[in-house]
Amino acid sequence: MIHAIETINNSTLLSGVTLGYEIYDTCAEVTKAMASALRFLSKFNSSEDVVEFRCNYSDYIPRIKAVVGASYSEVSMAVSRLLALQLIPQVSPASSAEILSDKIRFPSFFRTIPSDFHQTRAMAHLICESGWNWIGVIATDDDNGRFALESFGVQAMANNVCIAFKEMLPAYLSDNTFHTKVDRAIEKIVKETRVNVIVVFMRQFHVLKLFKKAIERNVNKIWIASDNWAAAVKISTIPNIRQLGTIVGFGFKSGDISTFQDFLRKLHEKPTDNNKFLHEYIMLLSVCAHLEYHDFQMCIANQSQDDLLQNVENNHQIWRDDFLNANIEPGFIRNTILAVYAIAHAIKGQCKDRNCKDPSAFTPWELLEELKKVTVIDDGKEIKFDPNGDMSASYDVLLWKEIDGHVEITTMAEYDPEKGDFIFEDEEKKKEFLDLKKVQSTCSQHCRPGQMKKVTESPHTCCYECVHCPENHYSNQTDMDYCYRCNNKTYWAPINSTTCYRKTIHFLAWSDWFAIFLLLLSAFGVVLILSISVIFTKNLNTPVVKASGGLTVCYIILFSHFLIFLSTVFFIDEPTEFKCKTRQALFGISFALCISCILIKSLKILLAFSFDPKLQNFLKCVYKPVPTVVTCTGIQVIICTFWLIFRTPFVKQNFSIPRAIILECNEGSIVAFGIMLGYIAALAFICFIFAFKGRKLPENYNEAKFITFGMLIYFIAWIVFIPVYATTFGKYLPAVEIIVVLISNYGILCCTFLPKCYIIIYKQETNTKSAFLQMIHTYSSKSAGSVAVSQISLDSKSSSSRATVSDACKSEKNSVNGNCHFQVPGQRLIKGKVLPKNTARTMARKRLSSI
Repeated sequence: MIHAIETINNSTLLSGVTLGYEIYDTCAEVTKAMASALRFLSKFNSSEDVVEFRCNYSDYIPRIKAVVGASYSEVSMAVSRLLALQLIPQVSPASSAEILSDKIRFPSFFRTIPSDFHQTRAMAHLICESGWNWIGVIATDDDNGRFALESFGVQAMANNVCIAFKEMLPAYLSDNTFHTKVDRAIEKIVKETRVNVIVVFMRQFHVLKLFKKAIERNVNKIWIASDNWAAAVKISTIPNIRQLGTIVGFGFKSGDISTFQDFLRKLHEKPTDNNKFLHEYIMLLSVCAHLEYHDFQMCIANQSQDDLLQNVENNHQIWRDDFLNANIEPGFIRNTILAVYAIAHAIKGQCKDRNCKDPSAFTPWELLEELKKVTVIDDGKEIKFDPNGDMSASYDVLLWKEIDGHVEITTMAEYDPEKGDFIFEDEEKKKEFLDLKKVQSTCSQHCRPGQMKKVTESPHTCCYECVHCPENHYSNQTDMDYCYRCNNKTYWAPINSTTCYRKTIHFLAWSDWFAIFLLLLSAFGVVLILSISVIFTKNLNTPVVKASGGLTVCYIILFSHFLIFLSTVFFIDEPTEFKCKTRQALFGISFALCISCILIKSLKILLAFSFDPKLQNFLKCVYKPVPTVVTCTGIQVIICTFWLIFRTPFVKQNFSIPRAIILECNEGSIVAFGIMLGYIAALAFICFIFAFKGRKLPENYNEAKFITFGMLIYFIAWIVFIPVYATTFGKYLPAVEIIVVLISNYGILCCTFLPKCYIIIYKQETNTKSAFLQMIHTYSSKSAGSVAVSQISLDSKSSSSRATVSDACKSEKNSVNGNCHFQVPGQRLIKGKVLPKNTARTMARKRLSSI
């Protein structure tokens, strides 16, 4: 400060005005600082150091215009409250407590450094960048320590850093509990083996005591230093200091102090009469000058006031400026010079229109208002006080490292408070910063990608267990609090996954072996249909083909079978809207057409060979081939049309399988699907009933029997289909329906046409008109005889009844044309016809003509 004042006085900054000063050593104690502050408040030119009590100090002129200091925040708080009574500006080069930015409580306080908010944020940022989250904090139990601890706690929480323990040491070394609490703090550090980073907010002499104890206990940690001691040479020269581990600190940004270093070299030329500090230092030199540098430092530190008085006679004019230069803190020197220059610029502003040779030309509160507007040039940059009275400046990140056997304080990086970034000069400095990450200081091990943190019973969020991400969840970073969920519809992830995988699309593809097998079966069915068509076409005029209804009916049935086989193609490969709509409608309409034609054949057979008159009359009314086929098939067309219009099938993505997406056709309406199948089943059941009634046809012409078998195969296949289809899922679901379609289609096709093909190819002797007539004649004779017997059979309960009837028939004269009337007791009169001999031949001709 003396250097800065003298430099200003020797410059033209304040022309005609000379700055004076009074310097007091606070000894880092509030009470001593308060005593000095009271002297500052005494009236100018007063013979007594007495502070006048006034209600209005606006025109009060105290002894001083401004105060520079103090270094410790606790001292500055106490002094600032006193100076605020008269609004005397106070500019501190080192007090960093965040509370001092409060202009309500400290209206006249300024500082040339940032507040602790930026320092604690920089510390938390460094800890976070280095991958540490489990740390200890030691602070002094005073305002500065408590405020710093509170501010750091907030910043640590914001950066996910947990404080494992906090130890508060007494503010004064004279406290009886000081050494006990230091020992307790060391025990805590030793006990917490997972804590390898300690943040220290303490004064320099507190740190000296702590470190000496730590060296005795062989404690090796990473120590984070606050600006109070980060650049303290007296601590860096402690014997065996390197055993403590790595020390990283935050110091105020240093500038060019070469002029101050020149000032120190010439300090011995200054008079010592009014400079008590210089006089004391020269006395120390005379006692310790013969020692080497580090021993010389220990000698000075250990000298008491009494020793100096005893050696005053041996005072030699010896000067060692190396010691002073080595022990200065560049950041503190720069900030002190800035504080003096800021006050000087404020005085210059006040002296523009005033005669400042008169000390009462302006009052301190006027200087305070001017100080708020001051701009100072530092290293070519303009800096000024913000509304909180702070100057925005960056921090030097200091690293204590061993060089040539001695610990030196070096600058590792620069921290920019505005951007929150670390700036490195070169790659070597950056490597030193990155090497800090080699030390682990975490409550729990880092969770790898694919894991997440699970909080344990510990109250700290930094203590957790690492558990694997569950299925369909993933984490792609370390120490994630939770796993991200995959999009279940399109992605999946296994347990302990670092990413999500796209689900594979599944459907019954052309290349699938089962699909190929089913397609071969369908192709074989088409070949079979073509073969039957060729056989029937070549044997067009044979009785078997004619008895089957002729080529038209056979071609219609065969064409419907072909369409059914064709519909299976639409069940294979990737489903589309067209396939979903086409496959069921094509199958349903084709099957209805096929069953309708077979139903007509069943009616025709039953009509040809039925001898029941009532059934004959009913069948003749029903048997209308074209309208029946058109009506039965048309109903199915209407059902399918309504289905496609109102609840049309569509392509659906089925996500029921965890790692796959099943592309399938949603039928749109299960009810409509059921109605379509139910209608086919109803037609098949009617066909089955008619065919079953005509099952006892001639042995060589047993088409009704095979139709019955075909319908039974259809029923069995579709009855089995319902539970299988309801319980099956996946890409083979369409295959289930294909199988049922093939079974029912093959069953009806084979039962309808293969027996005829067998007769045409292998039993050609039965496929002639004469053989056919003979077969009909034989069957008709048997049928006619059966009818005659059934008509003349009476109840055989009493033989007398039979005799009475026989005699009556003989004696009746009205038995003309072979007619005879029978009367059974308890029954109505029965009219019978006596069959002539040529009856069988006549009936055979009628059956043949009907066929």
